[in-house]
Amino acid sequence: MTHAAPTLSIVCPIHNEEEALPGFFAELLPLLEASGETHEILCINDGSRDASLAVLQSYQQRHPQIRVIDLSRNFGKEAALSCGLDLARGQAVVPIDADLQDPPELIIDMLRVWRQGFDVVLAQRTDRSQDSLLKRKTAEWFYRFHNLISEPPIPPNVGDFRLLDRKVVDALKQLPERRRFMKGLFAWVGFRQATLPYARRVRTAGESKFSGWRLWNFALEGITSFSTAPLRIWAYLGLGIALLAFLFGLFIIGHTLMYGRDLPGYASMITVVLFLGGIQLIGLGMLGEYIGRIFSETKGRPIYIIREPDQDAP
Repeated sequence: MTHAAPTLSIVCPIHNEEEALPGFFAELLPLLEASGETHEILCINDGSRDASLAVLQSYQQRHPQIRVIDLSRNFGKEAALSCGLDLARGQAVVPIDADLQDPPELIIDMLRVWRQGFDVVLAQRTDRSQDSLLKRKTAEWFYRFHNLISEPPIPPNVGDFRLLDRKVVDALKQLPERRRFMKGLFAWVGFRQATLPYARRVRTAGESKFSGWRLWNFALEGITSFSTAPLRIWAYLGLGIALLAFLFGLFIIGHTLMYGRDLPGYASMITVVLFLGGIQLIGLGMLGEYIGRIFSETKGRPIYIIREPDQDAP
């Protein structure tokens, strides 16, 4: 069934958020109703193993502006977010998580700034005190390192929570990547941007789906998606080690000519060999990251698969 395009689309990827959903809808639905904006809420069930889908469907029955899209399995947040952007029909689109760490009331301010002529309204976290010290520091290091070696830079402390104009969403839909780092893609398309600061809340229910290992892989995905600098680093490192080896060889020749004997040092030789072997393996691993991305892209598999068609899709 086809409906007229709303002014606002809310896109919410869902993965095992059964406990958080009642509070999320209790806060979001009255806010959107009071705004007077025509709206839709797209909930992308990303292979949840709990009762998230059943909870979503129960809310959908009572609130026709809610659209539930059920993916065939867990494809990951980036894929679920891409699905929501593909299906959103609003003139303005706002991705948001269900854990309420990003305050829904900021959406009203985003709409106000959007109507001033900005195509993208970023929500930037000014207070991350609810995060652990390790998480805050690693996030700070990631943004600094990423922006040092990658183009375009991504704004620090800005997540997926933002407002995107329809022209921005249409531009994102033209990008063919399968391995997607959405923060980088948001920055790559550009357009006129404004920033709204906010203090992030404490998660209301459930647990974060991003462990330390997943965050590390996510950061590696972001760096290899938008920079070839790691490959250049190993090339320069190899050149530097080769130069040092050449100079050390000259030193050994000179020492032998002067003193008539070779330098002892089997232990130091083993150390150097193991060090160089480790450097080579790390370089091969980094090269493998890029080859793996090429392999994934050339297969051309879809980013996501919808298990049940969206009945409200045009």
